[in-house]
Amino acid sequence: MTWLRAKPERSLLLAMAPAVCILWAMEGSAASALPVNDLSPAEQLDLDPAIIDHSPVLQRWLEDVPDIQADLKRDPSFRSRLRLGYTTDTSDQEGGIAVGVEDIFVGQTGLTISGDYRTNFSNADEQYGIDLHYYLLPLGHRVNIAPVVGYRSIAQGSQDTEGVNVGVQLMIVPSSTGAADVSLSQTWVNLGSDRQVVSRFTLSAGYAITQHLRLSSDIHIQTSDQDQNTTVGLLLEWPL
Repeated sequence: MTWLRAKPERSLLLAMAPAVCILWAMEGSAASALPVNDLSPAEQLDLDPAIIDHSPVLQRWLEDVPDIQADLKRDPSFRSRLRLGYTTDTSDQEGGIAVGVEDIFVGQTGLTISGDYRTNFSNADEQYGIDLHYYLLPLGHRVNIAPVVGYRSIAQGSQDTEGVNVGVQLMIVPSSTGAADVSLSQTWVNLGSDRQVVSRFTLSAGYAITQHLRLSSDIHIQTSDQDQNTTVGLLLEWPL
């Protein structure tokens, strides 16, 4: 009878034996393992230390996991640029020069400053201006749009005017870090005033030749009540 009463207890011990063995094995393994903090970065990732030494991205992630969403908002997909190049008027084939800066960022905001000066070799046609752009989407986006406001002076054929320049710009960045981009802008000088209104459409495409040099092509179409003028340009750009 005593053996019969003990039988359920023995059955319970036998049932618990595998779990006890597993817990004992886990405890022994944990005791023999080194804390993760005591391992080197290469040992934690099971990588050759040389790979980490030559990878700024891995080094950054090991120090602190970056906030990708914040980076998207803060880090521009396009860069500020200094521009210099040759232009030609398609109506009379007269050549000229163009110099300017594009998208100089104002702090950690979507506000940028751009300015340019253009003239032909006979100095008969000349124009210059400065504009503010405010990009409405996070700067890391591949497509962005910005209202444009600034000042422009134009002395080109019958298009002789100056005043406030307002409009919009679309920026398309198929490759980030300034490797390539396309911009389209439409602005008007003296829009809504009694003075001569000049419409300005610009298409610009740039591509990086090297890390520090880009090649850009521009098409400018200016239209007023009296005339329409088209200028094409080929420019070198230096990322800033």
